[in-house]
Amino acid sequence: MSDIERESMEYDVVIVGAGPAGLSAAIRLKQLDADLNVVVLEKGSEVGAHILSGAVLDVAGLDALIPDWAERGAPIKTKVTQDRFLILGQAGGIRIPNFLMPPLMNNHGKYIVSMANVCRWMAEQAEALGVEIFPGMACSELVYGDNGELRGVVAGEFGLGADGTPGPAYEPGMILYGKYVFLSEGARGSLSKQVIANYGLDAKSDVPKFGLGIKEIWDIKPENHREGQVTHTMGWPLGWKNGGGSFMYHLENNQVYVGYIVDLNYKNPHLSPYQEFQRWKHHPMVSEVLEGGKRVAYGARVVTKGGYQSIPQSAFAGGALLGCSAGLVNLPRIKGNHNAMWSGIAAAQSAHQAIKAGRSGDTLTDYDAELRNGPVGKDLKPVRNVAPLNSKFGPLGGLTLGGLDMWVANLFKFNPFGTLKHGKTDAASTGKAKDYAMIDYPRPDGVLSFDRLTNVSFSATNHAEDAPCHLKLADPDLPIARCLPEFDEPAQRYCPAGVYEIIRDDDGSNPRFQINAQNCVHCKTCDIKDPCQNITWTVPQGGDGPNYPNM
Repeated sequence: MSDIERESMEYDVVIVGAGPAGLSAAIRLKQLDADLNVVVLEKGSEVGAHILSGAVLDVAGLDALIPDWAERGAPIKTKVTQDRFLILGQAGGIRIPNFLMPPLMNNHGKYIVSMANVCRWMAEQAEALGVEIFPGMACSELVYGDNGELRGVVAGEFGLGADGTPGPAYEPGMILYGKYVFLSEGARGSLSKQVIANYGLDAKSDVPKFGLGIKEIWDIKPENHREGQVTHTMGWPLGWKNGGGSFMYHLENNQVYVGYIVDLNYKNPHLSPYQEFQRWKHHPMVSEVLEGGKRVAYGARVVTKGGYQSIPQSAFAGGALLGCSAGLVNLPRIKGNHNAMWSGIAAAQSAHQAIKAGRSGDTLTDYDAELRNGPVGKDLKPVRNVAPLNSKFGPLGGLTLGGLDMWVANLFKFNPFGTLKHGKTDAASTGKAKDYAMIDYPRPDGVLSFDRLTNVSFSATNHAEDAPCHLKLADPDLPIARCLPEFDEPAQRYCPAGVYEIIRDDDGSNPRFQINAQNCVHCKTCDIKDPCQNITWTVPQGGDGPNYPNM
């Protein structure tokens, strides 16, 4: 819709996404030069509405950005007091002694937090410095300059009808131009995906890899609460052929975060990550904690797990990729927020120097170098083989060999396995339905386990019903023509929000592919795992989607 006339505004730096990376960049820019004009555009209805993370926070990045964060009242209170790693069987579990774990896995001194609330607090700090933050402003289009550089974004387009044409209350949005544009959209951001393809930023990097993280917040009985306890598990119910595992974090106020991450390179198209999570909660070591409690929130989000070798070139003409848009999660640590903050700081410092020198629209090559060689690279490089070892040898073999690789890297500063490749994309890893057994998942009991649509109601998700579907099919016929006969259309199962359905006539004939876009929690799994690579996730109008309170 490039023929539409739009008003425009000029800024020094335009930042897409009010997560830890984008907000860190905004804060650092204003710390360096109070006169810089900086704007942050957030598609959620408020800052934090679309933030979902475990989360045990390593405050190293925040220490560098706002050293007195505690005195300023940051919502970072619950220190980790006990760190447990368990291998589960169906009825019990074995605890791995902490001394066997590489030192980088130690969570002592870290904090159990709601990253949604941390981001809300960071937004307050940014606004106090003069940063303009506009929530409810989805960025739907990239704007390029005459020389092919990224010049800005279109934000705030509202009122399109279901057919994609302007309705009676249509608002065309604005173009926000910047000397530099930072994309900090989180994992698999729609604009970041376009930029990576447009500039070939992944030409020299390995394929990206992802996991689907599903999370609930529970109020539990005081006698079951262990404030500061952190537990991670692997094994049951996923078993030893599929990568993934759980987390349980006891924060303050008799609450626990419980969640499950399923690596999206699984082969069996009949597998349902959501059902694996629900089944896990019935394990005796989990159910005894949740017994008598109640679930108060639900959400889901993909996490990056490709690591160091999957980082694309992160600087390009006119902009930069920050945080999970560049894939900066440390897989064995299950942490990425500190690296997101580091990336924001580095990008801000690079842009500040460029603007100070009178530059704009060029490539911030020093940012890309700092990302790989600075704190982020030093965090990710020693653990770069964990994900490919898990893929090649399974979770148990990966745990053993990955542990060895990390221990050698810790003690002798080199990785004995060199740099391993990931191989296939997560979509290409999906096997044919005929080659794998169906999985008979137990029905939810409504006490510990819940059906997807009931849980989605606890994410406060809402989309305008008359808006265009933001989940685009390249070929509308492909789900029934190919994905159903070859893969039993796995979108029915990999989506944690029940967005995709195969509906049939009463006699089981005439299958149709139905998209319930109103349920979408913006996890992006469909964009990644669809074996036909037929689904593209795009932003709906601003403010639509989940409204997470304390995720």
